Amino acid sequence: MNTASLSPSAAASVSGTELLLWVAVPYTCLAVFVVGHVWRYRQDQFGWTTHTSQLLEHRWLRWGSPLFHLGAFMVIAGHVVGLAVPDSWTEAVGISEHAYHTAAVWLGSVAGVAMVAGLGMLCARRLLTRRIRVGTDRSDKLLFPLLCATVLLGITATAAHNVFGAGYDYRSTVSVWFRGLFVLQPRPEAIAGAPLLFQLHALTAFLLFAAWPFTRLVHVWSVPVGYLVRPYLVYRRRTPPAAGQPRPASGSRRAA
Repeated sequence: MNTASLSPSAAASVSGTELLLWVAVPYTCLAVFVVGHVWRYRQDQFGWTTHTSQLLEHRWLRWGSPLFHLGAFMVIAGHVVGLAVPDSWTEAVGISEHAYHTAAVWLGSVAGVAMVAGLGMLCARRLLTRRIRVGTDRSDKLLFPLLCATVLLGITATAAHNVFGAGYDYRSTVSVWFRGLFVLQPRPEAIAGAPLLFQLHALTAFLLFAAWPFTRLVHVWSVPVGYLVRPYLVYRRRTPPAAGQPRPASGSRRAA
């Protein structure tokens, strides 16, 4: 990616390392994300699963999985709004910057704590339960450390700068860089001056995107939405026949 899409002053101030980190690496990871999913679907449809270990241990999973998934959904929603929606749009609908950041920090903190707690339980059961630890494959050994690093860096950056710190407006830097990638107008200078924790969080997130197609994360695209609209199944109790009457035909289950 050349610097033709950058302004002359910005292009002059961007170093080769910044171009590598904030332009080349993200585009490479996104390319692997797309091509990897196509390859995985064509070559390994039977492996397109969560590789559930519920039968091996369910007590930790009972609490860890809902906490992690609920926190993850909230975190993803917050990132979509914070990164993809310009601040001018939220202000146009009557949400001031102060109100947005207050809500984002506290709701994001709750979501982050839930996600970290759930992820901690899932990692603990995998490490402490021998049958699950033995069944951990190579993709899990890559996924779990990378996922933990991304989550912990994100919540640490929020806590250090926006909860206990003076506050940092990532929507004027990180968000500008992120949106520029998808409209093919990269702005590496926008994130080059961001705090280190935000930079590391962004890099690990893109590495997670690159690893996504080759791990159990592909099950995200197989959410059983069809269960919401499929017909009910009516189960009828089979009553014993009266004396002298023939038994009813088998097949006591039908779709309503």
